[in-house]
Amino acid sequence: MTDKMRWLLLLCLVQIFIMLVFINYSAVLPILRQEWGMNNTRAGSIFSIYQFGYIASGVVLSTLSDRVNVKRMFIGCALWSGITNLLFGLFAHDYLSGLLLRGLTGIGMGGTYMPGLKLVAERFAPAERGRAVGIYVGSLVLGASLSLAVTGTIAAILNWRAAIIACSIGVFVGALLSLRVFRGYRPTIHRKVDESFRTEIVRNKPAFLMILGYGAHMWEMYGMRSWLAPFFTAALIAHGIGGTTATGWAGAAAALVIGIGTVSTAVTGTISDRFGRTRTVTLVMLASATLSFLFGWLVNVHPLLTLTVGLLYGCLIVAESPVFSTGLTELVAPAYLGTAMGVQSLVGYSLGMISPTIFGWALDLCRGWQPLPGIDGQWGVAFATAGAGALAGPLFMHLLRRCPESAKMAGGRK
Repeated sequence: MTDKMRWLLLLCLVQIFIMLVFINYSAVLPILRQEWGMNNTRAGSIFSIYQFGYIASGVVLSTLSDRVNVKRMFIGCALWSGITNLLFGLFAHDYLSGLLLRGLTGIGMGGTYMPGLKLVAERFAPAERGRAVGIYVGSLVLGASLSLAVTGTIAAILNWRAAIIACSIGVFVGALLSLRVFRGYRPTIHRKVDESFRTEIVRNKPAFLMILGYGAHMWEMYGMRSWLAPFFTAALIAHGIGGTTATGWAGAAAALVIGIGTVSTAVTGTISDRFGRTRTVTLVMLASATLSFLFGWLVNVHPLLTLTVGLLYGCLIVAESPVFSTGLTELVAPAYLGTAMGVQSLVGYSLGMISPTIFGWALDLCRGWQPLPGIDGQWGVAFATAGAGALAGPLFMHLLRRCPESAKMAGGRK
């Protein structure tokens, strides 16, 4: 194993710990919805506010990563995430306090995810970057999966506050391990380039199309992720399992569905190196959108069948994520990469912020709707809101493939 690969795996381990706070709220959402007397729209907005916190910091911090030492930013933001999540576990007691503290927790992610991605792009050459970014994004997926699994399990055994606090401890471990990641780190100093900011960011049509495709991907993925554990809870309760037990098992099921994407991201990143970025994205997004339109209708079928389809869904819905990130690194000059990632964060996470709330609104709107006897249409319509956004991704990839600049990606494979 090369030194670069050892470094990458250590960075991935750090991100797994940091990601424990990422969607831990979703695992206890059914409990908090009842305890705090929230409807689905309000419950979804607490998930969305995390995205807003990330946007607020991500755009600024990703841009600053072109100019400041990423080490201090990364470690400081990891500690921020752990502390604010700890405050949520200790003091959140109603909708407004939960909304505030989850929003503050989201701010920390702005200095870890995209700056970490920038570190990977700087260390790996374009020919091997798709695989490296795929592995990195896979660690984030695994961390998100463990966020659900750890939180759901501890909440079922103890209580939701203990589960949230345990996630904070994991983040502090990740921050400590990150000291080894940055051992001997020297920030990359880019020479002045001929391309101006306006050329590289504002008028860079291919990069902007890649960013818009990423936005469509984030709409679908975060609509699905934020409500996956509650969906499985509803499915298990419909089959006679008690609420607390259903919450624990639902967290485990959602963790499996999300966690399986760890494999698919690494595989898809490698495939895109060989067959092209836009082709890979188009095929994967069409498949995942199809399952988004199907999955919610399975709430009343046998849970094992629902879980089986969910595993395929989990593979597909996240698989193209590293391809978008890798493609962006090939379409923007290195000196402006951090800024471009900031714009990508703004677009992607803005849509990822809105999608869970729209999902919850659809649940409230269609409560009790049965298009056919015995068929619950509430979840079917809600998941369809995620799939509708995903359909825009292949369109943006078609337009990108027609741009001459797309030849810069994957050695001309587009």
